[in-house]
Amino acid sequence: MVFASTWAHLLQEGLATIVIAALAYLFISNYPETVSWLSKEERSYINARLKADSDATHDEKFTWAAVTNAAKDPKPTIIKDMGYTAAQSQLLSIPPYAAATLFTIGWAVLAERYKRRALFTIIASSLAIIGYIILLVNKHPTQKPGVSYVGTFFAAMGIYPSVALVLSWPAINVSGQTKRATANAMQISIGNLGAVIGTQLYRPATSPRYVLGHSVALGYLVGNVIVVSTLWWLLARENKQKEEFLAASPQTSGFHDSEEDLKLGDRHPRWRFNT
Repeated sequence: MVFASTWAHLLQEGLATIVIAALAYLFISNYPETVSWLSKEERSYINARLKADSDATHDEKFTWAAVTNAAKDPKPTIIKDMGYTAAQSQLLSIPPYAAATLFTIGWAVLAERYKRRALFTIIASSLAIIGYIILLVNKHPTQKPGVSYVGTFFAAMGIYPSVALVLSWPAINVSGQTKRATANAMQISIGNLGAVIGTQLYRPATSPRYVLGHSVALGYLVGNVIVVSTLWWLLARENKQKEEFLAASPQTSGFHDSEEDLKLGDRHPRWRFNT
């Protein structure tokens, strides 16, 4: 009976999401020109800001070629098991999440100010790596809960900023609206597989140390540092190649000069990747 009730709740929540999405389709506009409650001056102002930021104001038609281009483009449970009650564990989970919130906002501001997504992602991931190492080396979490609690701080302060920065990276580096939408969808779809894997890694039988789950998380974080570092190097190299091309061909047209220039997207010589 409990099982049936749980599934009923899941279906109700899923249905609510579908209904809200359908209603949102009627109210959310694609471009400033299609928003009825904006004045002409407001539309011009928004368009100017969007044009200066990216190609978001370009009324691009959907093409499968852009989809192909995107495809080819290279804690409460832990605290509870320390010996605290469920209510205490919920309260003790607040400080790590609060710290994670502050670090996420801080890293986002710094990354945007210095145009350095990769550097701050690596720093954030390194903090999380320290956190999981602390959790793994503490062989007696119920006897030394303070040690594991410190580990959850480092893990939270690293994971959440890292996820936020990684999610925003394709949005600012992929040009061509269809290609960008496809890249973002692919990223989120693949990322959501982590939730499926996570339910199989953090099992009650592995408490209170959760060696399997922590080890896999640590491995993924190390992999994240390696992948982000590699991507940083590749994007920086491509930016340098574009600068060399422009130095040899200064007459190259601007990014917004023509329809053909916009179609090139992030392949345009004047497009610069945010590293």
